[in-house]
Amino acid sequence: MSVCARRLSRDLGVGSFLRRRFKQLFWLTAVSVFIAAVLPGCSPLYVLRAAYEEGKILWRREPISDFVDSAGVQADTQEKLKLVLAVRKYARDVLKFNVGGSYSSYSRVDRPDLTYIVMAAPKTELKSYTWWFLIIGNVPYKGFFSRQDAEAEIDRLKAENYDTMMRTSAAFSTLGWFDDPLLSHLLRYDKVVLAGIIFHELFHNTLYVNGAGAFNESAANFVGNRAAIDFFRDRFGTESKEYARAVQIWDHEREFGRFINQVADTLRGLYRRDIPRADKLRLREEVFARSQEEWQRYLADHPDQSFRRFSQRSLNNAVLMNYLVYLTQIDTFESLYAANANDLSRTVEAMRSAVGKGGEPFEAVRQWLDKHRQQTAAIAD
Repeated sequence: MSVCARRLSRDLGVGSFLRRRFKQLFWLTAVSVFIAAVLPGCSPLYVLRAAYEEGKILWRREPISDFVDSAGVQADTQEKLKLVLAVRKYARDVLKFNVGGSYSSYSRVDRPDLTYIVMAAPKTELKSYTWWFLIIGNVPYKGFFSRQDAEAEIDRLKAENYDTMMRTSAAFSTLGWFDDPLLSHLLRYDKVVLAGIIFHELFHNTLYVNGAGAFNESAANFVGNRAAIDFFRDRFGTESKEYARAVQIWDHEREFGRFINQVADTLRGLYRRDIPRADKLRLREEVFARSQEEWQRYLADHPDQSFRRFSQRSLNNAVLMNYLVYLTQIDTFESLYAANANDLSRTVEAMRSAVGKGGEPFEAVRQWLDKHRQQTAAIAD
């Protein structure tokens, strides 16, 4: 039976029209309450637009198990849909993530870009401008479903003399408040990138530290990539092209992460200097130019590097913070992974244990590692 036929059979009978309208009203009400709770400082129009768009995503959900074998679904799409179900099963059963009902359903998105993300930073300080939300604390970005609204926020921030940037985002997590569906435009990515995105977002459902944007995104970036490597290794073997692609993606992230953190260290040193602001602004442009030249030289020997665009784009502190939010202390997470015998489930549990005690989360992970090294040394003695 086709999806349309199944839907028709469900809608016939006891109060089908009223049931669907009540369900729609329930979701829109629930989403509005959630959005209003999370975004108390935002304008009513922002809240209503966000609630409308999220409600639309949730209302359009179809179980992937129903949709995947529908007439007209292309073979490549079917393969990716089945992959998503396998990824969520792996995340639940092997990695012990809090999966719930997320990514068991599919939702059509009727535009190429889901959201527009705005970031900002002071011109002589390498730190993110943050927005405060009631439930999740301070975050280093703000999402808009309208490009016009995002550009208005950028104009406001520029008027306050901040560096700014805007990018699009393909996915987001409601942190387990709702069962996030697979959004249709995610199917444009190859299987390996798609798997990494799903693991990344499911990790947000599993561990999220309020007010720690860089930790949350960098940890999810690490886990998403490592989970994809493990998943394709277990599914297709270490000789598979999927496994090789997953390893390459993470290698590129780590290489660029080390580089961009070195650039950040140079800039922080500059911004700490007791010199006029005008000199800092002039000298930072020299740091930007040198870093792009250095990366271009690196690309000459690594032409397939994923972060090629860095050498051509216009740089400011907000652009750098966009990279750093996702690439901070990646090697610390790698050390945690090694300390847990390259077992990602154990690594995530160690991470949860470390940050569960409170305090700055990166420092908490480093303290866990220090304690582990001391215990290992004591056993060796």
